[in-house]
Amino acid sequence: MSVVQVFPRAADIPAEFAHSKEITQREYLLNGELTEWQGELSPVVSPVYLRSEHNNELQQVVLGHTPLLDADTALKALDSAVKAYDLGRGAWPTMPVLERIQHVETFLGLMQQQRSEVIRLLMWEIGKTYPDAAKEFDRTCDYIRDTIAALKQQDRDASHFVIEQGSLGKIRRVPVGVALCMGPFNYPLNETFTTLIPALIMGNTVIFKPAKYGVLLIQPLLQAFKQSFPPGVINIIYGRGRETVGVLMESGKIDLFAFIGTNKGASDLKRMHPKPHRLRAVLGLDAKNPAIILPDADMARTVKECVAGSLSFNGQRCTALKILFVHQSCAAELVEKLGAAIAELKAGMPWQTGVAITPLPEPGKTAFLTELLQDALSKGAKLQNSGGGETVASLFMPALLYPVNSSMRLYSEEQFGPLVPVVPYDDINDVIDYVVNSNFGQQLSIFGQNAQQVGELVDIFANQVGRININTQCQRGPDSFPFNGRKDSAEGTLSVVDALRQFSTPTLVAAKYQDGDVDFIRQMVSSRSSRFLATDFLF
Repeated sequence: MSVVQVFPRAADIPAEFAHSKEITQREYLLNGELTEWQGELSPVVSPVYLRSEHNNELQQVVLGHTPLLDADTALKALDSAVKAYDLGRGAWPTMPVLERIQHVETFLGLMQQQRSEVIRLLMWEIGKTYPDAAKEFDRTCDYIRDTIAALKQQDRDASHFVIEQGSLGKIRRVPVGVALCMGPFNYPLNETFTTLIPALIMGNTVIFKPAKYGVLLIQPLLQAFKQSFPPGVINIIYGRGRETVGVLMESGKIDLFAFIGTNKGASDLKRMHPKPHRLRAVLGLDAKNPAIILPDADMARTVKECVAGSLSFNGQRCTALKILFVHQSCAAELVEKLGAAIAELKAGMPWQTGVAITPLPEPGKTAFLTELLQDALSKGAKLQNSGGGETVASLFMPALLYPVNSSMRLYSEEQFGPLVPVVPYDDINDVIDYVVNSNFGQQLSIFGQNAQQVGELVDIFANQVGRININTQCQRGPDSFPFNGRKDSAEGTLSVVDALRQFSTPTLVAAKYQDGDVDFIRQMVSSRSSRFLATDFLF
């Protein structure tokens, strides 16, 4: 079958997954109301193309349109969030924790009613397979439940007073202010909500701008946001980032900036803020995660983990393995087995059973990957799998390249796609130098069976990356584990518990531990004159 035949004809698409009608979305959420935009709309296209019934001509599917909001509208959303926060005196930031939790639980219930539509749009908008799209939705719901449980435990821990060195104190975490949340296209629901939900539940007010690709799938959730939160607490805007996000940052009224994307994009936006010391940033950025394959690695396991780590969701994950370093003694075996495993991967449409390789959503992505491929080939690399790098429309067949060296762009540039560069080494110090001198420091994987050697490498890399994976691919989960990075790969730490800390700040109320002051504090607690000092225990 030729690559063009991977794309379907309209009649080939199962009815339950078909996208038969364009979605024209004019609504955006402003101050608790779904407001209709009368201006220009932005088309939303799918990475899926349809073949003509009579020949192999391809036509890209148009999924719908979303509002192309302007700077003035973005500032109205900001004004709404600022008013709802009211310098920390608004109803939402001062609301008891249990009541905020109830609002989030209401949202979760309404969100689950939209499961089928959100999953379908994940497939059509970004080419995510049905199992992966379903997993993203369900994992997001689990994350919300886990966040609620973690906040209850945090509030239980804070319900008591602390006595230290003659002082009586009550410590609670409180919101930071107005948050701007922006997520990535590859996990436009899950990774976005890992910042959005903690920001909301801790009492911040939020301006949320969906990802550039994976934008339409928020439309089924607009009503759920509207019904679940008080006016101004969550405002959802659309449009070009340079016109909407720039003015928000330049206003100086954004207190929290949650962004998952490129380090250049994050740096450009942070520089716009006039009071950078007052801006708290939570960032997930670029990565070039290496796999280090030692001479004694279990080859069968290593190949399985490296294929999944390099090519799951077409390699479009920040946690993907982006470069493989293999000892010269086992390089030939690894490359041969990787090539065979990659040949077994099925290319197709997201709804087809057993599909691993799907079309890419970013315009121009196949051209970029072809540039990286040609650069490597021109400098001595060889294509190690049949059909690797073949391209039709938005589909790029995975390519295994060996031997890759430091003169090639793939050695240092993040491909974020289905290119698998393999670098041979003789001296492990060359690999250590690569990691130490890299601009990125998210994760790495070590494959080997010598406990002494692996242990020594763990100690060397512990101060270079945020996570070291032993005999397994790089990954984010479980969500209870810290997810962070060093250098240009991240700022801040995310996990179920850490996210609650990132989107809040501790405040202490203290008095001398002496009879008169203790009695005064006791009066405030018993009369419930202060929500902060309350000792209610959440079950």
